[in-house]
Order: sequence, then C-alpha cells, then structure tokens
Amino acid sequence: MLEFTQEQDAFRGVVREFAEAEIAPHAEAWDRDHTFPTETVLAMGDLGLFGLMFGSEWGGADAGLTTQCIAIEEIGRVDQSMGITLEAGVSLGARPIAEYGTDDQKAQWLPDLVAGRRLAAFGLTEPGGGSDAGATATRAVTDGDEWVIDGAKTFITNSGTDITSLVTVTARTEQGVSAIVVPADTPGLTVEPPYRKMGWHASDTHGLVLEECRVPAVNLLGEPGRGFAQFLSTLDDGRVAIAALAVGLIAGCLDECVRYANERTAFGRSIGSYQAIAFKCADMATALETSRLATYHAAGLRDSGRPYKREAAIAKLHATEAAVTATREATQVFGGYGFIDETPVARFYRDAKILEIGEGTSEIQRLVISRDLGLEEPR
Repeated sequence: MLEFTQEQDAFRGVVREFAEAEIAPHAEAWDRDHTFPTETVLAMGDLGLFGLMFGSEWGGADAGLTTQCIAIEEIGRVDQSMGITLEAGVSLGARPIAEYGTDDQKAQWLPDLVAGRRLAAFGLTEPGGGSDAGATATRAVTDGDEWVIDGAKTFITNSGTDITSLVTVTARTEQGVSAIVVPADTPGLTVEPPYRKMGWHASDTHGLVLEECRVPAVNLLGEPGRGFAQFLSTLDDGRVAIAALAVGLIAGCLDECVRYANERTAFGRSIGSYQAIAFKCADMATALETSRLATYHAAGLRDSGRPYKREAAIAKLHATEAAVTATREATQVFGGYGFIDETPVARFYRDAKILEIGEGTSEIQRLVISRDLGLEEPR
C-alpha cells in the first residue's frame, strides 16, 4: 500500500489544480500548433516544480524524488509534453550540475535552473549511437585553457527553447568519455530545426551540431573520463521519473474512459455497463495501481539512500509498457472519436510510444534487470 505524507498529499492537490487550470485547457492547441509554451513553463517554475530535488542553498525544497514524481505524474496526467519538459529539465538538465558540478559551476547555473527561470539539456544520444551510448563519437581536445568540441547529438529535449541556458554533452577525450558544460550561446553550437515527431508536439526536441565549439577548460563536469559513468547514474533518476510520467498517462486515460463510458450510450445503455468496456477500464485501473506501486517504490528506495538501479529499470519497463497498452485501449473505448485528434486519448496514444524508447528502451531495461539477476549478458 502506498502511503504519502500529509505534505505530499497537499502538494499533489496543488499541482493537480494548476495542471487542470493552466495546462489542460491549452494542451490540444499546443499540440496542434507545435507550440512550446514558455510562459507556462515559467509558471511551473514559480510553483517550485523544478526545485523539488535540490537543496535550499540553491532555492530548492530538498523534497526528494518521490515528491518530484508526484509533480511529474500530475502534470503528465493532462499533458505529456509539459510532463517531459519538467522531467528532463530536472533529471537530465539540472541534476548532473548538482551531482557533479564544482562549487563555481553550481553557483553559476543552479539558481536559475532550480527556479525554473532557465532550462538545461542533456546531450548523450548521437545520430549513430542510440542505445549504444558508450560509442560516443563526439570529441573534445584541449587547446590552452579551452576545450574544443566537435560532433553531433540527437533527440535532445529542452535544447532549443528561448530559456535554455546550457547543454551538458559527453565527448571522447584523452582520458575517456568526459562530460562538458556547453552554454547555449557558445559559438559553434548549432541547434538544428525541430523534429517532426509523432507525439510530444509541445515539447522542445532538436539535434545539435558542435563545430570547433570552444568552452573554458573549467566547464569539465565531474572527473575526466567519467562522463559516461556519470550519465548512467543520472539515468537511474530519469527512469523513475519517466515511469511517473507513464503513471500520469495511464491515470489520464482512465479518467477520460470512465467519463466517456458513463456518458456515451449504445443500444439504449451507457457503454460502461457492457463488460467489453467495463473490463477495459478495470484492466486500466489495475495497470495504474501496479505501475504506481513500482514507481514510488523505486523513488522511495532512492530517497532513503538504498540501491535502486534494478527497481528503477523495473518501474520504467512496467509503467511505460502499461501506458502504451492503456492508450491503445482508451482509443478503442472511444471508438471513432478516439481517432479524432481533438480528443485527449488520441494525443495520449501518440505521446505514449516514446516512453518505451527515451532514457533507455524497454530492451535496455530488460538488460539491466537480467544483469542484476546474475544472468549472463543476453546477446
């Protein structure tokens, strides 16, 4: 049984009220027009949603991953694009700075990131890499007191907004793969046009090209040659957060289906009175409960300082695959109306698939879990 503190329950209510008043009425238009709503993202920052996992010295709430997941779930319940903007801004953008940054780096970047006044991006994936993130082709060499970076990154969230302040990229250096902070206005950093995506239309996603991109040597993040290991650790938090985003998606589907099943009639009765529909809703409720349990179990382990790598992979695997199923079934419940873009379930259906891919595919999660079981690495 999940138990939250009174403060967490009250916080959930505040975020839900904000999501329903400030995001839900506009989500269809943002999706249709491929609009990144900067003012709404800034309002999320004013609510404190980007600072939940960070210390008070940086303006954060020091509330932990569980509370962060509550926020992501509630935002994702009405709009996955805003949910991933929050998730990536925290788990992938600001967390590496907080975890591995020097005192000067933290002082320079964290106050604005924690307040949600600025966004940071995480540049790991490359055009020829995908899940093989260790095959980093981007290179960085030292030239005096500067790094000179050449390479390309792909599918980078929050990388091209007008409030993006930095991208942390992995690059192959003399010591191995290292992480380097690249300010968004650095000459030689080119943000490519936005992708034409199946879903997440209101989320900002671009490819990046780095050509003789020069940054100060002090922009090295963490230890030289440890960038890949640092990012793998960062991804554990991100996977739990993506699971929370999937939980929000399942919850949104269930809300819509119960409402519609009670309103829509066929053959003289509400469609919810037929087992074919009622059982789909029951299965959705079951998926929501099990996904929520797995997600907050992993978050709780992390917040208590215990190992959670396997649990993070289990939560992401189960919740994201359950979300894809839930959106497919929700579309079926809505019938022809589910195929019309103006309905939330159509948007949910398009948004769902990326959850099984981003921040580690389902196959990578199975690899992590099987390794933890002591099995020989699958091939």
